[in-house]
Amino acid sequence: MEHKTRRVVMYSHLNSAGVLFGGQALAWIDEESAIFAACQMGTTRIVTKKMSEVEFNSPAKLGEILSIGSEIVRVGRTSITVACEIRNKSTDTLIVKVDEVVFVALDENNKPTPHRLASSI
Repeated sequence: MEHKTRRVVMYSHLNSAGVLFGGQALAWIDEESAIFAACQMGTTRIVTKKMSEVEFNSPAKLGEILSIGSEIVRVGRTSITVACEIRNKSTDTLIVKVDEVVFVALDENNKPTPHRLASSI
């Protein structure tokens, strides 16, 4: 993965089973992949259009440091598709992976518009 950030699992991130709440993991994936996509597209006027199947592989526990990585999968004229995963920083164990998160660049009227990478396709 090209872009990586880190998060620590805290009490507020836990579900009733005492492990990382899936909704929290998805919020982190959406946020981190959106930041990555915006940097690649050259605009912060983007929206999440689609998220592919989400597969939770391992639990994350209180106090663990997680690494969130993103990479480009595909570039369209007005969109970019990004893969994103969360891994345990110490063990490199895969926690959750989303193969495709699609973002679309918007103009001032909230209509799809070409982005910076579009000229390279």
